[in-house]
Amino acid sequence: MKIVSTKDNLQILHEDNHIIIVNKRVGDIVQGDKTGDKPLSEIIKEYIKEKYNKPGEVFLGVIHRLDRPTTGIVTFAKTSKALTRLNDSFKNRETKKMYWAVVKNNPPKTNDTLIHYLKRNPKNNTSKAHIKEVPDSKKASLEYTIFKKLDNYIGLEIQLHTGRHHQIRAQLAAIGCPIKGDLKYGFDRSNPDGGIHLHARQLEFIHPVTKEVLNIVAATPKEVIWDAISKS
Repeated sequence: MKIVSTKDNLQILHEDNHIIIVNKRVGDIVQGDKTGDKPLSEIIKEYIKEKYNKPGEVFLGVIHRLDRPTTGIVTFAKTSKALTRLNDSFKNRETKKMYWAVVKNNPPKTNDTLIHYLKRNPKNNTSKAHIKEVPDSKKASLEYTIFKKLDNYIGLEIQLHTGRHHQIRAQLAAIGCPIKGDLKYGFDRSNPDGGIHLHARQLEFIHPVTKEVLNIVAATPKEVIWDAISKS
């Protein structure tokens, strides 16, 4: 059964006066969209308002996003100072992001750096990975390493060098390794919960106010394949 995030069951990984970091569930949307479903940003505002008994409107800034079927770390700013500084930090690639992905096929190499040029198609909300630059494409780079082999699936650790639309999904599909459950990028069947096996596992960055180094790790969803992948 799919669990939806609410103000009472948020998976909070870190919270202080300036930022709040949560472990996003499958199906949560980070910001409002055309579906009209309540986004995480509004749910967290409700949580803050209730916890701290805040009158009036609660300030919350969205720093980065994850696709709806993806799980893992999402960071929000509770102050305008933190929002400005974190936006700059993420924009300037001063953060370290590590993802886990579960794919069906063996990649060509145990570890490799993938460089593609991604072109977005707004009609079907996908991005296509091209080997060479094409008009309106953006360069995308990531590094993957195989860290776990199961009978039918492969666990990949991914370091992102750029932050493009559907980057990991499109680049892995381009080398014949679509992510488990990702029908949009060529996997043969959906997951029961409608999610995909892509998880924002780890985030390291400098706190925008205290300047300490924060290293956040998010547990994978409770599910058979993830449980097997997570075991050392």
